[in-house]
Amino acid sequence: MAVLDVLIYPNPALRAEAAEVTDWNEELRKLMTDMWETMYISKGVGLAAPQVGVSKKLIVIEYEGEKHVVINPSIIEEDGFERAEEGCLSFPGVYESVERPAKIRVVYWDEAGARRDEVIEGFLARVFAHEIDHLSGRLFIDRLSPLKKGFIRKKMERQAREKS
Repeated sequence: MAVLDVLIYPNPALRAEAAEVTDWNEELRKLMTDMWETMYISKGVGLAAPQVGVSKKLIVIEYEGEKHVVINPSIIEEDGFERAEEGCLSFPGVYESVERPAKIRVVYWDEAGARRDEVIEGFLARVFAHEIDHLSGRLFIDRLSPLKKGFIRKKMERQAREKS
C-alpha cells in the first residue's frame, strides 16, 4: 500500500476528462488499494482517481461502514434536489453549500467487473455525484455562484503560489 499525493486545485489535471477503465488487472487493484489508503489518511469519504493524478474512471467511497468501488459510472436518472455543505480533498479547508440531486440512479462496474444498477439517496447520492463530477473534470466550485467560485479560485491560486 502507498499513500498517494492528492492534487490540489488549481492543478490542471483536475480539469481533465478521465479515461474508461478497460482492464481489471493487478495495476487497477493496486490503484484501488492505494486510493483507499489515501482516502483514509486524508479523512475523506470519497476519492476519484483524477484527484491522485490518474486519468481513470475509478472512485472509492466509504460511508456508514459500507465500501463502494465505482468504475466507469453514469448517472442515468436524478430526482429532486437538496442543498448541503460540501468539501473536497482537492480544496483543503473549503466548505460551501452545493445543490445536488436528492436521489440518483447510477450504473457502474464494481471491483470484480460486475455491472451495478443502483438507486441511491441522501448523503450517499451527494458523494457519488460529487466524485462522478471529478471524472469529467467538473469540480464542486463549478456548482457555486460566479462570485463564490471566483473568490475560492483566487484564494486557492494564491495558496499555490505561496507554496511554490
